Order: sequence, then C-alpha cells, then structure tokens
Amino acid sequence: MKLKYIDLVEQTFDWPQEEFNIDAHGQLDFHGIPMRELIERFGTPLRFTYLPKIGANIQLAHQWFADAMQKLNYKGAYHYCYVTKSSHFRHITEEVLQHGAHIETSSPFDLDIVAALERSGHFDRPSTVICNGFKTAAYIDRIVNMRRDGFTGILPVLDNEQEFGRLNAVVREPMDVGLRIASEEEPKFEFYTSRLGIGYKRIMPFYRERIEHHPFMNLRMLHFFVNTGIRDTAYYWNELNKALKVYCDLRKVCPTLTALNIGGGLPIKNSLAFNYDYAYMVEAILEQVQAACKEAGVPEPDIYTEFGSFTVGEAGGTLYKVLYQKAQNDREAWNIIDSSFMTTLPDTWAINRRFLMLPINRWESPYERVFLGGLTCDSDDYYNSEQHLNAIYLPKFKASDDLYIGFFNTAAYQDNIGGHGGVHHCLIPGPKHVLIDRDAEGELTYEVFAEEQNAHQMLSLLGYDMAGAAPPPPPTSVEAEDMVVPRAEFNQDIPVMRKSAQPRNRQ
Repeated sequence: MKLKYIDLVEQTFDWPQEEFNIDAHGQLDFHGIPMRELIERFGTPLRFTYLPKIGANIQLAHQWFADAMQKLNYKGAYHYCYVTKSSHFRHITEEVLQHGAHIETSSPFDLDIVAALERSGHFDRPSTVICNGFKTAAYIDRIVNMRRDGFTGILPVLDNEQEFGRLNAVVREPMDVGLRIASEEEPKFEFYTSRLGIGYKRIMPFYRERIEHHPFMNLRMLHFFVNTGIRDTAYYWNELNKALKVYCDLRKVCPTLTALNIGGGLPIKNSLAFNYDYAYMVEAILEQVQAACKEAGVPEPDIYTEFGSFTVGEAGGTLYKVLYQKAQNDREAWNIIDSSFMTTLPDTWAINRRFLMLPINRWESPYERVFLGGLTCDSDDYYNSEQHLNAIYLPKFKASDDLYIGFFNTAAYQDNIGGHGGVHHCLIPGPKHVLIDRDAEGELTYEVFAEEQNAHQMLSLLGYDMAGAAPPPPPTSVEAEDMVVPRAEFNQDIPVMRKSAQPRNRQ
C-alpha cells in the first residue's frame, strides 16, 4: 500500500514538474535550487527571490505575442509593462527593465522610483510610464514635472473627469493621455461597475467635450481592465468586446488613438494541477481585436499589457519550519510554523488566497491531513486548504525529525501588503530575505537583501527609546520532545487525490 508523501503526489499529479524535482537525497529542488541547502545556510523563516524567473516570464509573454501577431498578420506592435505595485523593490524593477519592459505606476512615490532608476542608468526617459490610479495633487505635480524634465514617454491614464481638470490646470506642453473604461464586474461581486475608470457611455462625450480640441493633450490610449484577470470565460470575452466597440468608435474620430491597454493580469501557478493555455489566450485576444477593427474599418492598435503577478510572482517562495504539532480533538492536528501567515503571506487571510505549498524534506515519510497555524494569537492566522482540495496533506510530524515546508510563487504583493521592514501583528518579525541569481557560468549566487527583524528595530519604530538597551539573550536549548504536545491517533481514512481534479484559474 502506497502511503508515502511522494506516492500521494505521484498518484495525483504529473510529477516531476518543470520547476520542481526531488534530488538524490529526497529533498525538494525549485528551479534547480536545493531548498534544504538554502535552509541550512540561511535558516527559517526565509523569503527568497529567484531573479532569473522574472526575465524568463517577460520573454515568454513577448514570444506568445510575437508568434500570434505573425500568425494573424497583426499590424500593431506589442509592449510589456510591469505593474510596480506588485513589488517595488529595486532588485525587481532593475531586473524587469533589463528585459525590455516598460513601467506602470499607481502613486506619486512610484514616479520617484522611476526617477531613481533613470539616475542610476536603468531607465531611459523616452520609455513608457503608464500612470494609473487616482491622481492626487502630488501625483499630478510629479507627472507634469517629469514631462518637463524630458520623460517624454510618461502617459497619465485618466481615471475620472475631475482628474482632467486638475491636469488641465497645470500641463503646458504636449502630453499623451489615456482614458480608462469602468468595466462591469462579475455578477458575484457586491457592486456592478468598477469604481475605477469612466463609464462606457461617457467615454465618447468626454473625449468630444474635453480632449478633442485640447492644445496640449492627445488621446493616445484606451485602457481596459477587469479585476478577475485574463480568463477564458464568457464574462471576460463580453467585457473585451464592449471595450473594443468603444475603441473602434473612438478611433474613427480620434487619429491619435493608437494604443489599447488590455490591463488585467495573466494567472500564475497556484497548484500542481494548474493548467492554463497562455499562447491560446494571447492569440484569441488578438483575433478578437483584429476582427473588431476589420469590421469597423479602423487600424489595429498597438497592444499594451500590464503584468504584475505574472512578472514577479513565480520568482519567489517563503520557507518555514514546523515547530510542533498540537491536537485540539481526535481529528484535527495543527502544525505550528515558526512565523505568521498574517505577517509573511497576508493574502492567505485577507482574500483567502491559495499558494502552491510543498514539504521541503521527508518525502519518503507517511502523510497525514493537518492544518497550519501561525505564531500570532489571532484566530485568522492559519492555512487549511490547497487550491485543488479542501485539505492539506504533509509528511507525518515527528518530534525527532525536523519538517520544513515551502510556499511557492509568493513574490507578488506579499511583502508590500505585509509591510516590509514595518511593525507587524503581535510583533512577529519579518523574515530574512535572500536574493538568488546565476552567474555567467550558470552557478547559483546568493545575497542577503534583509536580515530577520529584531526587537530593537521594531520598538524603535514604535517610539520606544532603545539607547542602551541590553541585547536579547541567546536562545535556550530545548529538546525537540519538550516542544511536542502528544496527540491521539486520528480516526480517519487517508484519501488519495486523483489527477482528474480540476483546478481553478485564479488571478
């Protein structure tokens, strides 16, 4: 009878997979990085970013669009934009720019990042900067000032009609602008129309009244975005076709409108059962755009995409040690990790996001169903199911044999939302963060970007006087057996998942 964890995985999924493998010692590799060696070198909890994956995904997207455009004889060009809000870190933005991507911003400080990248030689002033988000006075001031300083590619996308008035009051030289469509949300949403953008019926009158004869502003881009991301659903195709109708009508009267921004990201892998045909979706979108333009008799637009999670999400992981196991009844076992989900993976409790979770070691051990709990005293600090199944299975906990687990494809949004370097719930420290790259010979290189937070840093942020404070005492040596709460045997059958399980493509 096959009851080992490796048996469970091999019976359920196609294994090994492109980025995952088990080495000769029974330990997990991720993109050729030995996870156990990484833990032995840097400890846990640990966040890591594998920089080469960023460029690989950008190049994949360029290839999908290039292939589809060649096949369809599509006349427009393709431009890849990176959504900085998914991860603002310098090592991310510099890596993105090395692979021909443009930038999409959401706030005034974003533009300060662009300026810093230009000063360091990583960004060219003519490159495109799409300015999304609500435009405060500070945001508009930075847009105008950067345009005056020679950032000719800066392109504010108007989110509402009041933004036009604020921009109109200060802009005094030619500037391309965009209009964002307020798409309708999926029926399951609590509201019907996105709070972002201008309604479909108002786009044409707004252009005629405000922009058509403006001495400085030229309408260059129509921005279409759906919150669910790019998915092969009736909802997505319906919203895209409505946006294309607006584009074609507007293009007939606006010769400067040459760009269609199909914002809304591509999904990333969140399960070993993940299945998404990226090339098909790209070609299908371009077919829809091409057909609508041909029917309306207007030129095919240049296509812009804004990918954040797709760019950076699959480049990272977060590793933990299971400290001990606690039984609350005869059927529920809680494996307690050495950090907090609310601190390190805030989307797991904020929006019930599921990440790809696997053990790092002990794949030859029998498995059991468990819940994962964090260190905070908050009841929401837990993780209890995988994307493909309403459960978590891990190698059986043994006090004498350490168990490490990893959450993968976690590099988008988690540090930003969790507040890198800030004060976290229950003062659980932010983990050490390691950057991983490859040198010219393909060998792995490691750089500690940030050490694990300490009490001095956090208490200083809270306003406490830490001058002269004594250093923390060294950790007390505790035998593993002393940290375990004995539990009764679980009275449950262990099911085997089947490869026919259907994944959900979540953004």
